[in-house]
Amino acid sequence: MSRPPVAREKVLAAFAAIVADEGEQAATMEAVAARAGVSKGGLLYHFGSREALVEGLVERLLADGEADVADMRAAPEGAVAYYLSTSADSPRELNELYVAASRITQTGADSARQALAHIEAQWLRALEEAVGDDRLAQLLAVVGDGLYLHAIRGDQRRAVELWRTIAPVVTSLLDARRSGGGPA
Repeated sequence: MSRPPVAREKVLAAFAAIVADEGEQAATMEAVAARAGVSKGGLLYHFGSREALVEGLVERLLADGEADVADMRAAPEGAVAYYLSTSADSPRELNELYVAASRITQTGADSARQALAHIEAQWLRALEEAVGDDRLAQLLAVVGDGLYLHAIRGDQRRAVELWRTIAPVVTSLLDARRSGGGPA
């Protein structure tokens, strides 16, 4: 599959950044074009409407989310450690797409809501595969949500500190479970 044109990628990144930082109302076609460093005509060439921008964002979110799940499954430190550490200190591009999609759902964009649900289900499935217990996987997902909440509220340093503090507890819990001494 060929790579999308650079201008198209710049426009999507600009749209996601504006929506994540300032909200969907601030992401006018003019503002997106200016932030992307393209003309409004250049933006319209790649995305003929605001709806097309939203759908482009959703497509990118799904692709990046799927890549993140693959990275999670292949992580040398294990899926759980990967998931929790990236919840505290998530890759900027995926974070902006996730936050932007979350904001867009507030205006009723069902495609964004479905994309978020799909990615979250994939992360949960990878956790379930890693720990072999759906309840424990759900607990770990909620811990990741808490770390992520700290990070997106602008306290990423605190989120990373929290992860470092609880990492030994999580490791101990998983080790105890593997050896038969953990929760059922």
